[in-house]
Amino acid sequence: MALVEMVMPKMGESIMEGTILNWLKQVGDTIQQDESVLEVATDKVDTEVPAPYAGVLQEILAKKGEVVQVGKPIAIINDGLESTKSGVIANSHLVINSPQIEASKNADFSPKPIENNLSTTTHSNGNSKFYSPLVLNIAREEQIPISELEQINGTGRDSRVTKNDILNYINQRKLLVEKPKIEFQNTPNEFNTSVPPKEPVKPSTSISGKHDIIEMDRMRKMIAERMLDSQRISAHVTSFVEADVTNLVYWRNRVKQEFMQKEGLALTFTPIFIEAVVKALKDYPLMNSSVDGDKIIVKKDINIGVAVALANNNLIVPVIKNADEMNIVGLTKKVNDIAKRARANKISPEELQGGTYTISNVGSFGNVMGTPILVQPQVGILALGTVVKKPAVIETEQGDTLGIRHMMFLSHSYDHRIIDGALGGMFVRKVADYLEQFDLSRKVF
Repeated sequence: MALVEMVMPKMGESIMEGTILNWLKQVGDTIQQDESVLEVATDKVDTEVPAPYAGVLQEILAKKGEVVQVGKPIAIINDGLESTKSGVIANSHLVINSPQIEASKNADFSPKPIENNLSTTTHSNGNSKFYSPLVLNIAREEQIPISELEQINGTGRDSRVTKNDILNYINQRKLLVEKPKIEFQNTPNEFNTSVPPKEPVKPSTSISGKHDIIEMDRMRKMIAERMLDSQRISAHVTSFVEADVTNLVYWRNRVKQEFMQKEGLALTFTPIFIEAVVKALKDYPLMNSSVDGDKIIVKKDINIGVAVALANNNLIVPVIKNADEMNIVGLTKKVNDIAKRARANKISPEELQGGTYTISNVGSFGNVMGTPILVQPQVGILALGTVVKKPAVIETEQGDTLGIRHMMFLSHSYDHRIIDGALGGMFVRKVADYLEQFDLSRKVF
């Protein structure tokens, strides 16, 4: 019999590691090819990992909670086939046919306190936290004591503080009220473990039994971090436009039953909104871009991110790739598909990447408008308010008159580093124009 490695798969272009959330199979279990074996969390999404081969799960090499680099072995599967390779160990139920598997069996897969690429010294203050010399040097230069360094949330392996983590913290620190600087002398101080560091002063908390304390789950922590990063990176500005979408509403009411009968899907406003955004992006291609240092990267593909609220109150943004190549029917099918799979936690990491512009339908919660935060590295996001009936002035050839119209607000947030108010305002106005000028006689099929 032969053993084959099961490695941590690559689950997206920018994903280099994954965290083992749970093993769905145990040692000795029979598994089929493409059957889910474990659940893995990345910085994009939680997903199930299928078995590359059928056989018996011989050994688990990465434990629950471990962070594993892409391409590293996580398990060994006995595929039940006779091996003809010279590496086979005779008269043994454990057959090793690969030197990589032999190495993976002897490897220690527990979290390592020292990164491979660090210099020979790291710092530990008596607990499980370690800091590289680079991080410590930056901390010393900025007069950040260990007690304060411990409060920084690390994004490196095993939550280690990286260079970017401490630099981001320093930038945020400078925005706050200037704190008294701590003098560092040659005498023992908080960077010398011979003198225990002072405990940081924590805000007083009174627990009277009338409070609920909820621990953030992994996804909520990730969302919180990304929202703060986006606010720090981009100069957010929001422009608002009110649109008369009466024609659009009448058209949808007229065709939605036929659409349901032919496609078996509900025709919502979202695909129509996406279509209008795609047209406006073609008119103003700079809105379909990103910023890289002092360079502006204008994207040729139009990939629309659609914010989806989950049952656990978290948010996920699947991406509709090449939305400009789809008609209303195609967009409707795609929107329904990604919304359904997102709520069932069936979205793959690849479907959360590559977005060039995002929409968020806050109107589905009864909100009239919002001020959305950019999805990095995009430079624009559009919040769609609820459609409400309002009295409005109607211009006719015979003069102005009052009437009941279906109105909605469009809230366009954009990155003021490269998008000025003129372009940001003209773009959202163009989206509103496409919605207001919707053709009542348009055919669906």
